[in-house]
Amino acid sequence: MDEKRAREVLTAAGYAGTVSSDSAGTSGAKLIALGENAVFAVGDLVVKVGRNSTLHPELHERAQREVAVAGWLAAAGVPAVRAAESDVRTAEGHPVTVWHRLPDPVRPTEPRDLAPLLRRVHALPAPDGFTLPRRELLGGVERWLRMAGDAIDPADADYLRARRDGFASASAALVPHLTPGPVHGDALPRNVVVGPDGPVLVDLETFSADLREHDLVVLALSRDRYGLDPAAYDDFTAAYGWDVREWDGCAVLRGARETASCAWVAQHAPSNPKALAEFRRRVDSLRDGDPEVRWYPF
Repeated sequence: MDEKRAREVLTAAGYAGTVSSDSAGTSGAKLIALGENAVFAVGDLVVKVGRNSTLHPELHERAQREVAVAGWLAAAGVPAVRAAESDVRTAEGHPVTVWHRLPDPVRPTEPRDLAPLLRRVHALPAPDGFTLPRRELLGGVERWLRMAGDAIDPADADYLRARRDGFASASAALVPHLTPGPVHGDALPRNVVVGPDGPVLVDLETFSADLREHDLVVLALSRDRYGLDPAAYDDFTAAYGWDVREWDGCAVLRGARETASCAWVAQHAPSNPKALAEFRRRVDSLRDGDPEVRWYPF
């Protein structure tokens, strides 16, 4: 889904003409993110447009669960983004959710800001009223590879499918160090906003019930692959109270996440040469067995 299509859906949902109240005084909807979803700032709201759920029915269910998670976290007192509407709209086949817009951040987020939020999430029991799924880290691989189509080498796609199957089996056999339960699922500093009242968790659609280690491997991989300062990583582990790299299963969850990250980039390859180049970089490093080749966020 490109920005043009996302704005068409936003218009169908009745939001595109709203006047924004941001500091620049911009009128209309302002695109603030375009990835799995298109995210727009619209006045005092944030509107998230998902991919077409007619083609991918699970995406509408995921949007409904994200709204439910927001309500559950609010009741538990966890600082997190709050839904402005309890129902998920459907516009031209796309799920549309509406959120309260957070205040502008007072400073950039640091990895250590994430740790206390994860500790609070990891202390929660399972929610009442709805069920969190397992963390299907590898669940999107096939969809992303199909979206890549002929833009990527079929041998690379087959290689990633084989990795997916291998790591799915290995992950199922892991013995956790932490007690399994609710996890954020994509625990990165970009999913935390440091506002005037402190850090707030955002992007709740990957909330799951699974190994808590899923949330901690994310930053370990960022340290090794994406150039995260080792000192910042150490601050994170000190604030959380444990370093997941001490766990025997770390390499398995890391490998699964690397596989998913490669496939995620592949979906953008048909329309973006930079995505294709990054996809090839990642796959080549996996084929070469080099765990320290630098990857670049996309």
